[in-house]
Amino acid sequence: MKTLCADLGNTRMKAALFNEGELLETYVLEDDGVEAISQIIKKHSPDKSILSSVIHHNEKLETILSENTIFHKLSHKTTLNFTVPVGKPETMGADRLALAAAVVHLYPGKNNLVIGLGSCITYNFINKNREFLGGGISPGAAMRLKSLHEHTALLPLVEKDWNFPLVGYDTKTNILSGVLLGMSKEIEGIISTYGEKYGNFNAVLTGGDCTYFARLLKNKIFADPELLFKGLYAISEINN
Repeated sequence: MKTLCADLGNTRMKAALFNEGELLETYVLEDDGVEAISQIIKKHSPDKSILSSVIHHNEKLETILSENTIFHKLSHKTTLNFTVPVGKPETMGADRLALAAAVVHLYPGKNNLVIGLGSCITYNFINKNREFLGGGISPGAAMRLKSLHEHTALLPLVEKDWNFPLVGYDTKTNILSGVLLGMSKEIEGIISTYGEKYGNFNAVLTGGDCTYFARLLKNKIFADPELLFKGLYAISEINN
């Protein structure tokens, strides 16, 4: 049985196709995603689908998915494999719920800190009792680079480049060292602080840049670029 998982984020819209739990293929959705999703459905005829969205997306996407598959839209009303004992669980982003579902499914009975690298860095802590306690949010790499350019008179807009030195020798390398190395040290520091409070736990890094950042970190960490899709699949199995 095939399941189509769609993730509409602030930076990119993506989708993944699973067959009986095995990830077959991932896709980048262009424009509003309607044409791409239609083509995937036409080619692969998925039985189920799930949509995670943190943007104001084209409602035709939901129509196409519901007309052609057993469809579920991720929300605070979704049945999850964990609880959210926070003040306002309805304010928890759909992407963060998917990440929590993934680690509860993959690493049951353990404390897990999931660090999502996207438009923002999200820190998501799920304890061994399957309680999503919350975490933190800070600006992602693109946001930091853009902010330096837009809030100063002379600093240029620099694109991410992982070949940067510790000691920058020009404006570009100074910015890259400050932003990318600074982010890695932020992540290391937060992992260490969680360790002081909770002892042993899994630290899982995900998102498009996770393999690059994993090389910069001294902490033992799991890097899984497709973790969010694995969480969406696990949620779909519960709700569809």
